Amino acid sequence: MNNEPAVASLPLDDIPLSESLPRVRKGAFRALSHRNYRLFFFGQMISVVGTWMQTTALQLLVVRLYRDDPVQAAFWLSAVGFVPLIPLLPFALIGGSIVDRFPRRTIVVVTQATMMIMAFILFALTSANVVTIGHVLGLLVISGIASAIDVPARQTLVIEMVDSDKDDLAGAIALNSSIFNLGRAIGPALAGVIVAAVGEADAFLLNGLSFIAVLIGLLLMRLPPGPIEKTRSKLGKHLQDGFRYMLGEKTLRVLLSMIAATAFLAMPFTQWLPLFAQYTLADSAAPLTGFVCSRIQCLTPEALTLGLLNACFGFGALIGALLVASRSAGQGRGRMLAIGNIGFPLLLLIFAVSQSLLWSLLLLFLVGIAWVMQTSLTNTLLQLNTPDDLRGRVMSMYSMLFQGMWRVGIVGQGLIAAAISAPFAIGLGAVLALGYGIFAAVRWPRVRKLA
Repeated sequence: MNNEPAVASLPLDDIPLSESLPRVRKGAFRALSHRNYRLFFFGQMISVVGTWMQTTALQLLVVRLYRDDPVQAAFWLSAVGFVPLIPLLPFALIGGSIVDRFPRRTIVVVTQATMMIMAFILFALTSANVVTIGHVLGLLVISGIASAIDVPARQTLVIEMVDSDKDDLAGAIALNSSIFNLGRAIGPALAGVIVAAVGEADAFLLNGLSFIAVLIGLLLMRLPPGPIEKTRSKLGKHLQDGFRYMLGEKTLRVLLSMIAATAFLAMPFTQWLPLFAQYTLADSAAPLTGFVCSRIQCLTPEALTLGLLNACFGFGALIGALLVASRSAGQGRGRMLAIGNIGFPLLLLIFAVSQSLLWSLLLLFLVGIAWVMQTSLTNTLLQLNTPDDLRGRVMSMYSMLFQGMWRVGIVGQGLIAAAISAPFAIGLGAVLALGYGIFAAVRWPRVRKLA
């Protein structure tokens, strides 16, 4: 493994911009030249579609359970978003240490299999019509433990899939984001049709089956030995070394602060899209849902609206991911990051006040582009500025901040949504996120010049 890049050892204001990162070969799909990454890419593509199907169906299940009480629906939607935070805080940090100590593929196989089992249990409970909010929350806790360890393991496994070629790492990370967002586009749309026609249980079943593809891909990989610690230090010291490194690197601190602010203030909007579909956009969507439901039996017409909202956000994010993947070092990744950091909350603010389905769909498409420009490039720059033997701990901090602040933000916005309205909660968060984005652009102008 290569040593730490020179850029990571310098203060942010002293980064030599022309030498900060090596140039990479052009082409958004260059990482697919690696066999191991191809196996992961296509297996994950199937699995992520299933995951987003389950996420959408789960939101619709909660809305159905509390259909007659919008306040209760908002409360339990926020609870569903918050509960995975409970295991995230302890297990994300421990997971980062585990990732830097043990074979990453083995870790990912175990965590993916665990989440597959949880999906099958949710299918069984829902199909038997005995599912309760307590069942949902309990299964989310177990899945949250697996996810807290899985995310940094999968993110750091990517560099092993591309044979430790850091030139291809940026493209692979962006393609991972494209997988995620293709799933976000297709999964909710499929879930909307499936749930509208036959209910939520089949969406949970398909998600469980989708994990088989990624497990097969992982088992077929031929991977080199990863950066596993031969003499394992005590867990406490291992974590302390990671914290010391992150605190000493201004570049990492700035990037992590930007993603934490966005996750807390802006990203919770995805949790309230079911309420937009059910209430805010119901009148505007009525001609479309009426047309579709006159031709197929619709148990929950609002599922169609929710599927369209999520699909437009997902397709926009997919386009954004491909734009990021096509960027080479020296082609303004920092500038693109700054655009996403400001553009995402600005577009989200406009979406919050829209009551037109057509305009809302267009705005969510643009929101998706800006969002992935920020998150994917933050992920890329963090990994490129971190040495191999510390990458698991740094990415576990990224995962903890992104997921943790997002879920804490869901609770805060949930209280506001229940007391006032979901559009007001989203708009307030967007205004604050926009303010921080402008502050970051002014306070740390050199971020815009990172390669």
